[in-house]
Amino acid sequence: MFYQIYELSHAAMSPWRAAADAMRLAYSNPLNPISKTPAGRAMAAGLEVFERSTRRYAKPEFGIDETIIDSQPVSVHEKVVWNKPFCDLIHFERMLPPGHKADPKILIVAPMSGHYATLLRGTVETLLPNADVYITDWIDARMVPLSDGSFDLDDYIDYVIDMIRTLGPEIHVMAVCQPSVPVLAAIAVMEKNGDTAVPRSMTLMGGPIDTRINPTSVNAMAETKPIEWFSDNVIMKVPWPQPGFLRDVYPGFLQLSGFMSMNLDKHMIAQKDFFQHLVVNDGDSAEKHRDFYDEYLAVMDLTAEFYLQTVEAVFINHALPKGEFMHRGERVDPAAIQSVALLTIEGENDDISGLGQTKAAQDLCVNLPEDMREHYMQPAVGHYGVFNGSRFRTQIAPRILKFMHRHGHRRKAANSRQASRKKAS
Repeated sequence: MFYQIYELSHAAMSPWRAAADAMRLAYSNPLNPISKTPAGRAMAAGLEVFERSTRRYAKPEFGIDETIIDSQPVSVHEKVVWNKPFCDLIHFERMLPPGHKADPKILIVAPMSGHYATLLRGTVETLLPNADVYITDWIDARMVPLSDGSFDLDDYIDYVIDMIRTLGPEIHVMAVCQPSVPVLAAIAVMEKNGDTAVPRSMTLMGGPIDTRINPTSVNAMAETKPIEWFSDNVIMKVPWPQPGFLRDVYPGFLQLSGFMSMNLDKHMIAQKDFFQHLVVNDGDSAEKHRDFYDEYLAVMDLTAEFYLQTVEAVFINHALPKGEFMHRGERVDPAAIQSVALLTIEGENDDISGLGQTKAAQDLCVNLPEDMREHYMQPAVGHYGVFNGSRFRTQIAPRILKFMHRHGHRRKAANSRQASRKKAS
């Protein structure tokens, strides 16, 4: 019922938003002499803050249509190369210059934790000059009809396995935050089953592999509540007339309220600063605010079954580090991973996945040779800085690409020797 009330209140505000936007345009129109006065700019600024604070933010676009390769600009086109009801796999197809050598093929598994995959736009832009990039574009659960079935943690792992098989064994997998657990599980399942399509490497970044280590406020909150509390208090049915009508979901607006409450004072200050930037006509600072919040405030619903299973398995029961994580009724054993190189990356100031939580994957993959594993801790960055920002561009991304190049060549050599032995026998 709460979701329905939210939808009705949003609809009821529509006329007020439209009126505020119309008045903003009038007060900021250069033909209006009031627009050049402090009072006029303050009025226009207040109306824009009101409109932006009450709107629903649509799914952003990646908007990447160009990159630089071999010191020259090349065009980039988005192409869906694989799809299922809850996910599209997007390929950023580059028009490569003649003679350009093959780059690592990277599958970025984006978080399915409230925000859209476009949150990793900066990650993709940084890698594109030196990599052939694919990314999971998870679908808002409110947009998926009930007739398309359910989606749980087992399905998530199956999706990852299917995408890896589709892209071929030359792929490198990169999991950002939440998908670190299902990606590690998917590769462990593939290795256990002798799947020849296992990737050449996996990079786990700021992921909750073992949340018992340096628990954050997010981890502590999950552990203080039984799973029944989450089921009773945050799971709601998608209201009419959305395509996913009657589907049980963890609504995006509830997730957003949780995100905002963690740093509410900073968001309040940001709104105040935005108003002041508009009043003094500081266009650059105001545009940066718009760009950030257009992305940050765009959220998606998660299916109830996926959300509840993830909370229970990862944050309450710590199933993976305890050796109790299950997939389709069978125990997932990270010790089965022997041929997929592992890179783990953490941020020193990460307040979502505490320091050491991602590194725990190194201890779980006990049968992986030492020369196929690497861990890196980036000083002076928080959770977002692990996969975006200046330090990601200058220090983390080059390390990831170097690791992939090294283990891509190693795997090629191993495959070549294996083929030669088979031919000789």
